[in-house]
Amino acid sequence: MTMLRKIYFSFGFLMVFCLSSVAMAEELTARQVVEAFQDQLIDVMKQGKELGFKGRFDKLDAAVKKSHDLPKIARIVVGKQWEELTPDQQAKLESVFTELSVSAYAHNFKEFSGESFSFVSEEETGRGGVVVHTNLKIPGEKDVKFDYMMKKKDDSWQIINIIADGVSDLALKRSDYTSVLNREGFDKLIAKINEKIESYAKQ
Repeated sequence: MTMLRKIYFSFGFLMVFCLSSVAMAEELTARQVVEAFQDQLIDVMKQGKELGFKGRFDKLDAAVKKSHDLPKIARIVVGKQWEELTPDQQAKLESVFTELSVSAYAHNFKEFSGESFSFVSEEETGRGGVVVHTNLKIPGEKDVKFDYMMKKKDDSWQIINIIADGVSDLALKRSDYTSVLNREGFDKLIAKINEKIESYAKQ
């Protein structure tokens, strides 16, 4: 191997090593994903009144999509009936469910009165997931316990369920969605979700 080829080879190896190191450094842990999202929630709450619903929605849109596996959650909440939907229906459900999720955050985290999140603990689940336990501290009130169920998607951790004070958001939605699908059909489910989105925007 000539000296010039050695230099090229060494430089190429160094570049690959550096890029790999950067990628590893940028990969966030499950806890870091949760804490980054919670920081954004608090930031939006502090600006809540000035932003209004649309401003809060716009600020949280990318944050929710980045930290939550919304397509997977949408599939889980309709259960076995997902396979019975057409591709267009599946895409429609994912779309309105995503809008609903962002709208719910924009509605529920709209005012700030000294709230803060604190990390409690983290544990691995039996199926390669992680649960991040946190508390929402509200001045003058009892802490609200938030447990984030996390799964790895590609190279990042994402939220697939949130349990607030022992109540699973995923279980509640699954019960509601499957009930409407069974009794009233797909179009009625989409209509009900859109009604909820509109009610969040008005409050």
